[in-house]
Amino acid sequence: ENNYSVQKFTSDGVFITKWGGKGTGDGQFDSPFGVAVGPDGSVYVSDTYNNRIQKFTSDGVFITKWAIAGEADEHHGPSGIAVATDGSVYVADTDKHRIQKFTSDGVFVGQWGTRGTCDGQFEYLDSVAVSPDGDVYVSEAGSHRIQRFSSEGAFINKWGSNGEGDGKFEWPAGVAVVPDGSVYVVDKNNNRVQKFQVEI
Repeated sequence: ENNYSVQKFTSDGVFITKWGGKGTGDGQFDSPFGVAVGPDGSVYVSDTYNNRIQKFTSDGVFITKWAIAGEADEHHGPSGIAVATDGSVYVADTDKHRIQKFTSDGVFVGQWGTRGTCDGQFEYLDSVAVSPDGDVYVSEAGSHRIQRFSSEGAFINKWGSNGEGDGKFEWPAGVAVVPDGSVYVVDKNNNRVQKFQVEI
């Protein structure tokens, strides 16, 4: 984030390349927060303080960019980002308490969420992940829970509450889903990662 760059490594941690730099130009960043890789290898970066998403080749060549949907004078805080197997891009629009969905080229598809603690509402959503079947998982740090939705934003279920016990969270800051349905959650202030099994 504070180096304003994306770094690429092998699966064993060997450095390959990097790109970026502070600024507002194509390929530059101001507080890049999230990164995701599409099915074709394209790399998507949530460029938080520039209020946009940038798309690159796997080697860091700039492809395109788009702003988070909304009024021109609105401030947004895109943080977590995930790409589905069909290429759909999901962005956690933190400052607006919602998830936004785009095509792989940045065409706005839809959004869901408002501020609150009810099902389908968010209180500081942080990270987003997509399972192989297309369900969308959101780590909601402010309410210490994970919410699960369909690809179109229909609420499915949720779990978690504030605490230190198993299945509880203290600021869940990241979520990831693997093909067998296992869900991994970074339980930030409890200094741990928790693993859950979700039927898909």
